[in-house]
Amino acid sequence: MSNFSVSPKGVRNMLIGLVLMIAGFILLTGGGSGDPNVFNEGMFDARKLVVAPIVILLGITIVIIGIMKRPKDKEE
Repeated sequence: MSNFSVSPKGVRNMLIGLVLMIAGFILLTGGGSGDPNVFNEGMFDARKLVVAPIVILLGITIVIIGIMKRPKDKEE
């Protein structure tokens, strides 16, 4: 594992960020109408406009931190 450029903690952070991004995209789903003549206010829900983009950006930030953070060298 010493030749691997990302530490196990970084891999864990990347997986957590990926799960957060998937959760954000799931939060974006729904709210549409099957009938094009009917307007549905559900697409202007705060969940879709505020919460989901924040969750996606948080996931992207955690993935970037997991990639960029340098693992601590253990001196033996």
